[in-house]
Parts: sequence; C-alpha cells; structure tokens
Amino acid sequence: MEEHGDSVASFTSAMSLNQLGVSSIPQRYVLPPSQRPNHDHVSSSTLPIIDLSNLLHQSLVSKTINQIRSACKENGVFQVINHGIDQIVMDEALQVATEFFDLPNDEKMRLFSDDVHKPVRYGTSLNQARDEVFCWRDFIKHYSHPVADWIHMWPSNPPTYREKMGKYAEAVQVLQHKLLGIIFESLGLNRNYLHGEINGGSQTLAVNCYPACPEPGLTLGIHPHSDYGSITFLLQTRSGLEIKDKNNNWVPVPFVEGALVVQLGDQMEVLSNGQYKSIIHRATVNGDEKRFSIASLHSFALERKMGPALELVDDQHPKAYKEFCFRDFLDFISNNDITKGRFIDTLRIKNP
Repeated sequence: MEEHGDSVASFTSAMSLNQLGVSSIPQRYVLPPSQRPNHDHVSSSTLPIIDLSNLLHQSLVSKTINQIRSACKENGVFQVINHGIDQIVMDEALQVATEFFDLPNDEKMRLFSDDVHKPVRYGTSLNQARDEVFCWRDFIKHYSHPVADWIHMWPSNPPTYREKMGKYAEAVQVLQHKLLGIIFESLGLNRNYLHGEINGGSQTLAVNCYPACPEPGLTLGIHPHSDYGSITFLLQTRSGLEIKDKNNNWVPVPFVEGALVVQLGDQMEVLSNGQYKSIIHRATVNGDEKRFSIASLHSFALERKMGPALELVDDQHPKAYKEFCFRDFLDFISNNDITKGRFIDTLRIKNP
C-alpha cells in the first residue's frame, strides 16, 4: 500500500463505523446545532420532471426547451426521464458500486488519498485533511473521460467494476452532450456552443455510499455545497438529496425510479452571466438504510479558463464573474473548509 502517514492512521471510514455497530457517532461527525438537518421541511419539492423523449417530436421541442429554461432559472435543478440510458446500465453501475463498498477495508484503503488532485481516490468526508466536521459517507472518485485514458487506474476489484462503471460513464457523457446543447439553446446560444471544449472536458464520477447512521439528526452525508463544473447527473438508490430553494429553505428531492437528477454547477452560473444558478445541495443520512449514489460531474478541461459568454454580456448585463479554471477550484478546496465559503463567491465582480 502507498504510504499516507498519519492520514491513514487517523482514517476510519463511515462504513467501518457502521459495521462496528456503534450506537452513537464520533464527535468529529457531529455538526453544530445550527447546521444540523432540520426535518420540519417547509414544503416537499415540486421540481420539474422533464421527459427528454419529447425532443424527438418537433411539435414538443420548444415546450421542452422552455421547461428546461424555467428550471435552470428557478433553482438550477430538475429531473429527466426517457433520457436514453438503459435501466440495466444504471442498475449494473449501482450494483458494482455496492460490491466495491462491501469489500474488506484493506482492499479499499489501497486507493485512499487525502490529496484532492489525485485522479482516483477513496476517502470519506470532502477534504478530511481540512474539514472540521466529517461527512457520514465513503466515496470513490475517478476521472472518467475519455474512459480509455483512466479506466486502468480504477478499482480492479470487484472484477466487473471497470466494465460496468465504464459503460455508465460513457452513456452519461453522451447524455451530457445532448443536454448541454439544449441548455445553451435555452440561453439563446448556438446548440454547438463550446462543442470542442466539451469534447475535451473532464468527467469525474463520484461514487458514494451513505451507511445507515445511528444519529442521523446530528450529521450529514455531504455538507451544503454547489458543484464546480457545468452540469452534474445524479443516479441514486433512494431519497436523501436536498436542495436549497430560492427562499433559502431545504427541500428534499423525491426519488423517481429510472430518473436522473440534473444539477447546474458554478461553471454554468458563470457562463450564463448569472441568468442560471448553480444549486446548493446536501445529502442527509438515514437511521435504517444505506443509500448509494453516482454523481457524474462534468466540466471544461483542467486548464481551460472560462468566464461569462460574451453573447450574454452587454450594457444592461455587465460581466458579473471573473475567469477561472478547474485547477483554481481544486486549489480552493485543498486550502479551504468548504462549509465556510463557496468557491463561486470568490469570482463575483461587484458592479456599481
């Protein structure tokens, strides 16, 4: 095993704690009272569920684009059905994810790292080297586009992990192309806007396990944050995702069989010059059941500097964000506790 010094010695996964049958969670997972999940929700979600098969019918295209525009402006999140990814591909990806997290601890620890720049890493929390309060989750994250460039670094156990997760990664990459084109069109841009940059962009799969938790009201699976990239697709086995709506209320996202949750990231908010919003979200945990999710996070290439689309900047809508790239974001999260500030807030330009 690669040497990681003190970080390995002090690392205990959430799965290990769950398997030990602890009746209370260690102090490092306990959130201050003001940050704990409040289950007295103001409302359940009425997030739009958008049927992408309507894009095949000319008479329904403009209606579907309008639905997407409205969802992107309102909260920056929606669900899609009939999205073109076979149910069996999604089921098999979740199956090998489950098998991976059920492996003996020593096997998973071969991939452990607290270096956020690593292209493949197993860990817990978000940045266990800096987070004051840990997240009740384990994850394996790996770069995934093009699959051929990275798949040899992915877990080799379970034996079918690379094949099944690779099929899912490629299928989501195809869907991302299609949906980004529609989102660009909804902004008044060309459907092929930034086509080359998207082709050469990055895809990271974050495969998450949220074990059953003995004190779910004291902790979270993921702390509130927005994703860095342009767009994220989330496949999940049950509900647990919550979004912050425009009224600052936490709202649960209902589980819809066969659907994918689409979340806009910071890049899309910047590119749209603030017309569309990156969604702040978090994951709650459950006292009785594990939850698994696979987040496919898409962004432009590591070094590609980007800012607001010039077509969306004019005298009435001055440039509202500075340029940045993925490496800037990685540097930010490696040096900051993300519960104390969002990366996108460092990019805003205060216009008179």
